[in-house]
Amino acid sequence: MSTSFEVRLRDQALGLGFDLAGLATLGPAETAGAFDDWLRQEYHGGMDYLRRGAELRADTTRPEPGMVSAVVVALDYGGRSPSGPIARYARGTDYHRVMWDRLDALLTWVRAERGEAVRGRAYVDTGPILERDLARRAGLGWFGKNTMLINPERGSFFFIGALFLDLALTPDAPFATSHCGTCTRCLDACPTQAFVAPGVMDARRCISYLTIEHRGPMPPELEPAIGDHLYGCDVCQDVCPWNVKFASPPPTDGPLAPQPALSGTDPVAIAREFHFLDPVRYREMTRDSAMARAKLDGLRRNAAVVLANHGLPPDDISPQPPR
Repeated sequence: MSTSFEVRLRDQALGLGFDLAGLATLGPAETAGAFDDWLRQEYHGGMDYLRRGAELRADTTRPEPGMVSAVVVALDYGGRSPSGPIARYARGTDYHRVMWDRLDALLTWVRAERGEAVRGRAYVDTGPILERDLARRAGLGWFGKNTMLINPERGSFFFIGALFLDLALTPDAPFATSHCGTCTRCLDACPTQAFVAPGVMDARRCISYLTIEHRGPMPPELEPAIGDHLYGCDVCQDVCPWNVKFASPPPTDGPLAPQPALSGTDPVAIAREFHFLDPVRYREMTRDSAMARAKLDGLRRNAAVVLANHGLPPDDISPQPPR
C-alpha cells in the first residue's frame, strides 16, 4: 500500500528538523472573536500592528488569497536550561530565519513531489496569522491558562510556524480537549499578575511585553516585579507541570544552541554589560539574535531596572573593563 502524500509531507517536515507537524484547512479562525474582544480591552498595549491586521487574522484565507491548507510545525528550543535574565528562546540564533529556511526547504520538496506550479508561503510569527489557533486546528496542542500552546508530549517551549499551500490536503483532527484541569500554577506565579482570567493576558503587565515590545519608560509601579528579567520571561512556562515533566534539554549545537554570552545566570553581571552597551557592541551582541527586537534603548532601560532591583542605581555602578 502506498503512503499518502500527507503522511510523507509530515515526515518530511520532521526530517527537516521540526519537532511537531500537523495539517490544517485554512478558514475562519475560531478565536477571532476572543481576539477582537482582547483588542477592545486594550490588552495589546502598544502593539498597534495587531489592531491593524485584525481583519486579516480573522480568517487564514485572507493574508494570501488562493491558499487552501497549512502545514503547521513546532520547533523545540529547550526548556530545561537554567533560568536567567534572558528568556530561553532568545539565547540562540534568531528563530525566524531558522524556521523560514526549513519551511522554504519543505516547499521545495512539495514542488518536487507535486509540480513546480504549487504556490506556498511561509509564516513565522511575522504575518497576520493567529498561529496558536491554526496549531490547535492541526492537532498540535491545546491553549493553556497562560495562553501558551501546550503539547502533551513536549510542553510549551517551542516556536510555531506554518507553510501555506494552494493544495487541498486531508487535515489532521484538531486538538479538542484541554489538560490543565484545576491547575493555576502559571496564573499564581506571574510576577506582575498579568493574567486577568485563565487564558486572558493583559500584555501591558506582562514582563515579556514590557522588556521587548514596550517603548518608553518602564511603568514605575511594575519595576520591582520585573526582578531580574532583562529580556523576556519564562516564569509561567517554568512552573507548568507539562514542562516540568516533558521540557527538553537545550540544543547543544546548531543555530538554536544557547550562546554563552546570552546564557549567564548572574543578573547583575549581565545587566551591567547591557547597561553600558555602545552601538557597536550592541550590534555585535544582537546580530542574528531575536534580542534586537528590544532596540538598544530598550535593553539599556531594562538593565537599569534590573540593577536598581539589586540596589544598584545606574549612577552607582561603573562600566565593565574592556574585554
